[in-house]
Amino acid sequence: MSNVVEAVRKNLDLTQNKTLNVLIYEAFRKTIILGDIPADTRINEKVFAEELNISRTPIRLAMRQLVTEKLVEHVPKVGVVAKGIRIKDAYEIYDIRKSLDRLATIKAMNQMTEQDFEKLKELLEQGEAYNKADEIELLLQNFSDFNAFIYEKSQMLRLKSIVLDLQAYLVYFRDIAIRSSKRRDKALEEHWLIYRGMKTKNVEQITLITHEHLDRSLQFILAEMERRKID
Repeated sequence: MSNVVEAVRKNLDLTQNKTLNVLIYEAFRKTIILGDIPADTRINEKVFAEELNISRTPIRLAMRQLVTEKLVEHVPKVGVVAKGIRIKDAYEIYDIRKSLDRLATIKAMNQMTEQDFEKLKELLEQGEAYNKADEIELLLQNFSDFNAFIYEKSQMLRLKSIVLDLQAYLVYFRDIAIRSSKRRDKALEEHWLIYRGMKTKNVEQITLITHEHLDRSLQFILAEMERRKID
């Protein structure tokens, strides 16, 4: 089994309650984003189907979706070729997120009730408990829940959709970064500072901490991309 096929196989979690089409798509997506199928590598549907012992249909459907996400492309006389995420893409995504996250947080704080702030505080306290217990998977979900809560309370549905779409490209790298205990501790501290800035309606603090929070996250992601030799 070739290295790229083996990489996809490792990311293919058949225990999940999802259709094979979805599982194949998610496995290819994760493998390409993490650079385990290097950019410019041809993806041969026939080879993958044979080595993974599945039909070509779910692979073909996965490629169609990945073309729309610009993670692969059709090259004339060659076939489907991986594009992936590059370092310049990470910078672009985080520049956009700085603006959008700041906007969402300010909009949310001006519309949140005391009960909402209490729920956000409970999320942070739960995150602290997960971190102390070294429950990394639960902490990752907690961080996602923290962000999702703010996006929801901003009542800007289009903004929420845009941010989540952007975040999806780098979520695998983010998860790798958060597995560092040093980064987990700092991220929790930054979430508390964002919460306090929202409570006091301190726009300057929110802007500063949101940008610093995302900059630190980006640095971990860039380090991982460089380690994986993604240019």
